[in-house]
Parts: sequence; structure tokens; C-alpha cells
Amino acid sequence: MAHMKLKKIPKRKKIKYLFLIIILYFILAYTFYNSFNNNSNFYNKEFINFLLNNGNSNYISEYKIPQFFNKTINFLLKIDLTEPDTILDTSIIGYQNNFDDNDEYSDLEKLKEISYYMEDPNKVDIDNPIVYIYNSHQLENYNNENLSIYGITPNVLMASYLLKEKLNESGISTIVEDTNLTEFLSLNNWDYSSSYKASRIFMLDKKNTYSTLKYYIDIHRDSVNKKVTSVNINNKDYARILFVVGLEHDNYQKNLTLVENINKIIDEKYPGLSRGIYKKEGAGVNGIYNQDISDKVMLIELGGVDNTIDEVMNTINALTDVLSTYIKENEKI
Repeated sequence: MAHMKLKKIPKRKKIKYLFLIIILYFILAYTFYNSFNNNSNFYNKEFINFLLNNGNSNYISEYKIPQFFNKTINFLLKIDLTEPDTILDTSIIGYQNNFDDNDEYSDLEKLKEISYYMEDPNKVDIDNPIVYIYNSHQLENYNNENLSIYGITPNVLMASYLLKEKLNESGISTIVEDTNLTEFLSLNNWDYSSSYKASRIFMLDKKNTYSTLKYYIDIHRDSVNKKVTSVNINNKDYARILFVVGLEHDNYQKNLTLVENINKIIDEKYPGLSRGIYKKEGAGVNGIYNQDISDKVMLIELGGVDNTIDEVMNTINALTDVLSTYIKENEKI
């Protein structure tokens, strides 16, 4: 019986086929990227519920595009299909992205191109809240690796919504400031440096509206690199926490004592999660951070610019555990 010999495909044709597949896949990814971006608010809200309903941030992998193709193309062309804009990198067509990744933006319109406001997907009326969560810098963003193609941009506002849900589930009545502070700054012709002045107005409003409020938590994220803001505890990756206390007001000692006590619980339950307490005063810093309004105000740097939302979610679960433990013990809940 004669054996049929398969015709060998020339190496040059193999390369052509490979590049054709890459180009087609890139076009498809970029099309979906733009399509999903046009519905960003919907997908952000849906994604918050997705994280909360699954209860396990490891399910975030369901949102990832096929990794085999992405890694192959990344290896060959240095293009990340989860970040289609990498086609504009200098190594491809000589274009250089000169974006300055700095937290202190004077141009609010530029800031809104990087991150954006999102509504609370589970807004409910709470009559007697104990905790008020807000973000003086609402649009500080996290790493959106594997998520930008879906129009999902994790930021500290998303983290606040997640923490609110978890605290309420644990029996700690919590509300979040969901006013669009960036638009508020724009309407008043204030620049980004006036963010604490803006958040102060809403903070005082909530204090006057809810006599039951006792704890005020201003959530930020740091701009230092991931080696500093990440830790692995019992084979789980976390975004590390840093407490910031301003020393240029009369309440500072009570606020300092509060975060020292909470930090102690973190060190006991989740060793390595906390980066400690950063005391700030002197020229060139705010020194107050609205912590003069109450003796129970916390400014928490939750992770950094390079942390992913699953790492942030792990920390939110830990922070919920710690805060609920402290508050229940001290408020006799």
C-alpha cells in the first residue's frame, strides 16, 4: 500500500500565515476593545457585582482573553492584546508614549482620559450609618491588565464600593460618597490640588446629615512600584496598606492612636499586609487631610498603581475583617 507524502509547507509561508493570524487576531481584539470602551460605565458596574457575587477574586480569570495567543504575540512583537494601544510603542512604529504617570494632575480633562467616575451599582438608603467611605482623589486608578479590553478601569472609587458592600455584609452600616468629585472640581473651576477642599464639603455634609457617623475613611492608592505595594500571605497576593496621618491639627494624636490600634490588628491577623503609618507635616504637604473634622478619620493608601483589582479585592476582604473586629469591639455592636 502506497503511503501518501504530505507536502511540506515552506518556512516563508509559515511565517506569512503566522503574521496573518496575528494581524487578524489583533484587529478582532482592537474592535472589541473599542466596542466595550463605549459601554464603560455599564461594564464597570457589572464587574463590581461580578466580584461581589463570586466572593473570590480568583474568578477574575474569567475576564481574561486567551493567554496562549496573547503571550505568543507579546513574545514576537511586544504587543499585549489586553492593551491594544501597545501597537503604538516605539519598538513597533517609532511612536513614543510620553504620558507622565503622576498622581498630581493639573489638567482634569487629562485625568478623566485615564480613569473615570462610576455609579454605585448597589445604592441603598442606610438610615444610621457608622462608617463613611470617600475618595479625595476618586480617579486614582489600578492596573487594568486583562480588563481594558472590556472597558473596565479599576480605581479607588470601585474599591470603596466593594469595601462598603463587604462592611455592610459584616454588620457594619456603611455609606460611600458617590458624588462625582471630578465634575464638582470642574464646575467650581478648581484644579486637582483642591481635591481635599472638595471632599471636605461633602464630608461635613454627611457629618451633619448622619449623627450616627463615627468613622471616616478616605481611600487612596499609592504611586510607588509594585514591589513596595504587594505581598503574598499564605499563597494569596494582596495590595499592601499604608496609613497616612497629618500632624498639623489638634486631633492628630487621637487619629494616630486609632490607626495604631487598627494597624496592630492587621499585623496580628495579616502579617506583612501593612506598610505601617506615615506621619506627614511640614512644607510641601497637606498636613491635615481633613482629619481635623473628627478624631476617627483614616486615610488609607490601599495598594498602588501597579496592583490588580484581584489583589485589591483580597485586601478589601482582609480590611473588612480587621475593621469589623475593631468597630464591633469599640462600639459594642
